[in-house]
Amino acid sequence: MPENSIEALVTGGRATAAPPLGPALGPLGVNIGEVINKINEKTKDFEGMEVPVKVIVDEKKNVKIEVGTPPVSALIKKEAKLDKLSPHPKEEKVADLKIEQIIKISKAKRDSMNATEMKSIVKQVIGTCVSSGILVEGKDPKEAMKEVEEGKYDEEIKQEKTEISEEELKKLEEEKKKLAEERKKHHQELVEKAEKIKKEMEGKERREIASKMEFEEIPKEIIDEVLPKEEEEKEAKVEKTPEKKEVKEK
Repeated sequence: MPENSIEALVTGGRATAAPPLGPALGPLGVNIGEVINKINEKTKDFEGMEVPVKVIVDEKKNVKIEVGTPPVSALIKKEAKLDKLSPHPKEEKVADLKIEQIIKISKAKRDSMNATEMKSIVKQVIGTCVSSGILVEGKDPKEAMKEVEEGKYDEEIKQEKTEISEEELKKLEEEKKKLAEERKKHHQELVEKAEKIKKEMEGKERREIASKMEFEEIPKEIIDEVLPKEEEEKEAKVEKTPEKKEVKEK
């Protein structure tokens, strides 16, 4: 019997014998429960995240499990304790990470990155922070990237330092709350700006008003909030409805 392999995405630390794993492992004659337990042990550090795994079974029923890693963005979310990253990373920041946390993520991705030096991997992770609305050491990630290039964090990177104190974690949580308040305020300002445009263009078609809002860099979700889609649908129906001509009786 040749070697067989199964590839699947599992939830870190929570794999079960349900599809896709159970039905695929069954015909291979291995102890499914034992394999699942091994997968959960190997993926426990990625609890709650989708993790790619590969189960290899040879002709003697020996099982080898290879575990990939979640994408950098998922590891950033976990480290920052976020449900989602910023949809508008340039204008709205959602969390702050210490360089030690960046190094921790870099170590987790070391085997799958197209770089061998830890410093280069750290820079790639910070690059993802740029597009995720994540500050690094309280700064814009582009500024932190420059500091990495200048050697400011060489000692931490060389030692692969990943531990931070409880006090630092507390400060990061406080910063996250502060950023959330800033986002809330920014959102309200954009809503007020959109409402003002809507009032100024009262009587105009929705698409014309929406176009003006887009020009003023108002996000689509706020445009839809201020200008419900139903208005556009009503306008489209009016345009498609043929005019009724009055027929005079002779």
